[in-house]
Amino acid sequence: MRLKRWESPRRQGRNAKGRGGSARARQLRKQQQHLRRKLKQPQLPSEPGSGTSLPVFGATRAHNRQRSTSIG
Repeated sequence: MRLKRWESPRRQGRNAKGRGGSARARQLRKQQQHLRRKLKQPQLPSEPGSGTSLPVFGATRAHNRQRSTSIG
């Protein structure tokens, strides 16, 4: 198929150039580097009550059960 005079041929390897995705690759590289540094740091033992524990969900369930029985 011949090209029209206003058309230009498609560039070979146009998706392999430095455009598109390079910023995302830099983000991922930086994130991996940050995580590696974080893993290399010595782990400090967490003190009880330091706020890193998960919330207790059972307490809210018991509270809701009391509310539902008092309504009916």
